[in-house]
Amino acid sequence: MRTLFLNPPSFEGFDGGASSRWPATREIESYWYPVWLCYPAGMLPDSKVVDAPPHKISIEQTVAMAPDFELLVLFTSTPGFEVDVRMAEMMKDANPKLKVAFVGPPVTVEPEKCLRASTAIDFVVRREFDHQIVRYAQGTPFEELPGVSFRKDGGIVNNPEGGYIENLDELPWVTKVYKRDLDVTRYNVPFLLHPFISLYTSRGCPAMCTFCLWPQTHSGHRWRLRSSDDVANEVRWTIENFPHVKEIFFDDDTFNYQKARTIELCRKLKPLNFTWSCTSRVTTDYETLKAMKEAGCRLLIVGYESGDAQILKNIKKGATVDMARRFTENCKKLGLVIHGDYIVGLPGETRESIRNTIDFAKRMDTETIQVSIAHPYPGTEFYDWARKNDLITIDSMTDDTGHQLPNVVYPGLDRAELVDWVERFYGEYYFRPRVIWRVVRKAIFDSSERKRLTKEAREYLALRSKRKKFVADHRQTSPASAGD
Repeated sequence: MRTLFLNPPSFEGFDGGASSRWPATREIESYWYPVWLCYPAGMLPDSKVVDAPPHKISIEQTVAMAPDFELLVLFTSTPGFEVDVRMAEMMKDANPKLKVAFVGPPVTVEPEKCLRASTAIDFVVRREFDHQIVRYAQGTPFEELPGVSFRKDGGIVNNPEGGYIENLDELPWVTKVYKRDLDVTRYNVPFLLHPFISLYTSRGCPAMCTFCLWPQTHSGHRWRLRSSDDVANEVRWTIENFPHVKEIFFDDDTFNYQKARTIELCRKLKPLNFTWSCTSRVTTDYETLKAMKEAGCRLLIVGYESGDAQILKNIKKGATVDMARRFTENCKKLGLVIHGDYIVGLPGETRESIRNTIDFAKRMDTETIQVSIAHPYPGTEFYDWARKNDLITIDSMTDDTGHQLPNVVYPGLDRAELVDWVERFYGEYYFRPRVIWRVVRKAIFDSSERKRLTKEAREYLALRSKRKKFVADHRQTSPASAGD
């Protein structure tokens, strides 16, 4: 079957799925590669991957593709699900013979609810979907596909789960699908060199963070590894076939979880003489970080999440404030750049804990930060906890353009105040002389950075104004919600 793998245009600028760990429209326009869709696409030579958001492909343009395909595989997200359903219905209207499969975290957690949302959805595949989609496209019936949910005789059948893919080396290289179907210059993440390419060296994450979407709903906690030779060979091919790419990003849930494996991989990567970045936990020791730096590592995305000791315990982070401090000091000694991720509104959050986190972030003083609003996604332990404690609101987790809004509140911390704390966090962090100088220095000495920073500043200031209006409007209707 001629198959279309689609990362849909849910909202303008929305990076909602297909590998994005934060399904939302960002403060600054950012796009991650649709890695999950590219694996099965690489096993179907006549398939096509369409990543609509970065390529600025509209809903109308996407619908117009429907007559050219027999099977649509749409990667959906919780915030974008309703828009995705409407688009699938439009594509089915344009081509009634089109079979439609939805994949992604929402269908794993609530397959029957998703199927009941629209008759346009013929089936869903829970968790990893690589081989199921390929086998269906090659003629295997629903009944023989593990992890598939579908309609039958007026009801819904949920086939038993299949095992996770253990031999990752048997999968195709996603970079070959990028070469075939994607324009890599369309992918931009503010803290990565542009253009960049991302790929995985592993699947799953052994960490037990209660809020994290992917291990709990899609890739699992079982950590499965590609061989270091397979990774090195794909990197070599990427360097040869994308000579204009400035950086490779290893987009694993946690790239350097195990010391021995990381050091072995670094030995294979070092001779290739290229620049790369990756995710990291603060539990990584100095020796491992040193091996990474010597192998070409430039930047680490680090999930600090909070600077409050109790919040870290509440979310089962498996790390402490002291670990984070030592890790950051080691990175600075080695010249490794850090992009720090923080979250406002995690379980047990108070004004005091948020203040602790802001002060901690300023002490860490990493190159860049991102501040997210905690979202209890269905299927996560955080969601179950918030439901049990009656903390989830009926409000949407995004506004009408896909930007984050809180949908979990705490005593004394309503939606407006949580949004206000995000803005205060950014303001206190970035409007410091040393940080302003870091940004200005980049703009002075690098013309391409100057152009990008100017664009990012415009986007951030526009969203900042929008958030301030949300806070003001909310407080007009609920005067008692004003913070300290």
